[in-house]
Amino acid sequence: MKRRTPRSAITRVRRSVQVAVLLVFVAALLLARPVPGETPSRLLALFFYLDPLILVSTALAAHAVPTALLLALLTVVATIALGRVFCGWFCPLGTVHAATSRLADALAKRPRMERWSRWHLGKYFILTAVLAMSALGAPWLALLDPFAILYRSIATAVWPAVQGALEEGAYAVYQADPGVGTWRLAALTEPPYRFLRDHVFVAPGQAYVGNGLILAFFLATVGLNFVRRRFWCRYVCPLGALLGLLAWRPWLRRRVEAHACNGCGLCGQHCHGAASDRPGEGWKPQECMGCMNCTPACPQASVGFHLVKPWTRHTSEVTIDLSRRNLLASGAAGMVGVVLLRSSPQARGKTFNPELIRPPGSRAESDFLARCIACGTCMKICPTGGLQPAILEAGLSGLWTPRLVMTVGYCDHECNRCGQVCPTQAIAPLALAEKKQTRIGLAVFDFNRCIPYAYGRNCMVCEEHCPVPTKAIYFRPVDVGDRNGIVNRILQPRVDPEHCTGCGICENVCPFKDRPAIRVSSAGETRHPNNQPILSDAGSEAYPS
Repeated sequence: MKRRTPRSAITRVRRSVQVAVLLVFVAALLLARPVPGETPSRLLALFFYLDPLILVSTALAAHAVPTALLLALLTVVATIALGRVFCGWFCPLGTVHAATSRLADALAKRPRMERWSRWHLGKYFILTAVLAMSALGAPWLALLDPFAILYRSIATAVWPAVQGALEEGAYAVYQADPGVGTWRLAALTEPPYRFLRDHVFVAPGQAYVGNGLILAFFLATVGLNFVRRRFWCRYVCPLGALLGLLAWRPWLRRRVEAHACNGCGLCGQHCHGAASDRPGEGWKPQECMGCMNCTPACPQASVGFHLVKPWTRHTSEVTIDLSRRNLLASGAAGMVGVVLLRSSPQARGKTFNPELIRPPGSRAESDFLARCIACGTCMKICPTGGLQPAILEAGLSGLWTPRLVMTVGYCDHECNRCGQVCPTQAIAPLALAEKKQTRIGLAVFDFNRCIPYAYGRNCMVCEEHCPVPTKAIYFRPVDVGDRNGIVNRILQPRVDPEHCTGCGICENVCPFKDRPAIRVSSAGETRHPNNQPILSDAGSEAYPS
């Protein structure tokens, strides 16, 4: 007969805290919305500020630490005192893994007798590789940091899918207009939909390029819980490894009364971290997540947690043994990875991808990649939805980092929110006046598609929408004859490179929706002096648009 998972007051408190923290995490994500006239709070990135892995990686890679990231020292102090309680109680992705693991246990209909194995050391070697890459300026936290994984997955994949389903469902009900007599179903669906549209979604029809890949990666990490309980937390997570190193001698430790323990192994059966390698003994504080399931699971009441002096060690404790050779190999692998990631001409600054348009305030590409964790906060708060996750436009090292896709959305001239919420300041928090002067690219006409050039008909859409005070798009009157010999005065648009900021609204509103007749490339961006096609001492006539 299967023994039910034990429940105690501490277990109920832990689960309540886990659910509450996860709800706060999701609430912070939903509050990162582009409300007109509202400056976003820096607290929207609070969870990233509490992440010691981001703190250490940013310090190594960028040789600078935003002040807000020093809040991660609170997590460090708590871990030194209480062990890896952050993983067991507060990590929102850990909560998702814990819930999925419970589901996997229920579906398996049998207890899992899992113990510590040397596979647990894998996360420490991954951490070593990450730190080695960070020291060389190329951290790859997009794939590994738990907060970045969860935030990006919800913001760019899960939430847009929910929004799309609600929008399409409400529209279908409104169009079908079902009801009885004069009463209509839309009377029930429209009020909540309008509330969500105006106060929750704010930006309509959000959609992200490559979100299927992001969702697939997230589901893969969650699905691994069906292989082993909390697989990611035990074997992969570099943040867990960093906290494990800090929990080498915590003040709060497990103690087993040897005279009362009968070696039944029930404590290990319910352990989230599989922190022991044998029943009642071999407990490793670096692997314990502080779930405390072992205490109520023990039928002999021989297991408990106590505050002890940090320099003492109980006979039931065992320290993990990290091979120096493996650590060196992991560091070397990280260095080799950096070499491979930085070997392309674009990574070396010899070429520039015209489609890689970074948001205003972005640092020089090498510094940007040293800081950006691809968390997705800037994409979530972009009012037009133009900020999209990069796939290969910036190479593998720039996977899922933000780039502007003008056909999806432009850079709002009156918005500087992305820099306000970036937790690592990969996007500098520019004042609005400074942001308006920052160039992220340059608009270029395709004369073979532009209507006044290719078809001899007037079109003023791009000029009408240009937001800069002195229009970056102006017209030159030209007499054009049609097939019947009739001459018409046509206004042909041109780009003034001195005023164009590359915001992309012209590309976004162009009547050609498949491939706009005016397109913005990364040329002329303020952050890169080597990517300047318009020489400062040359006249405008020498460089016609």
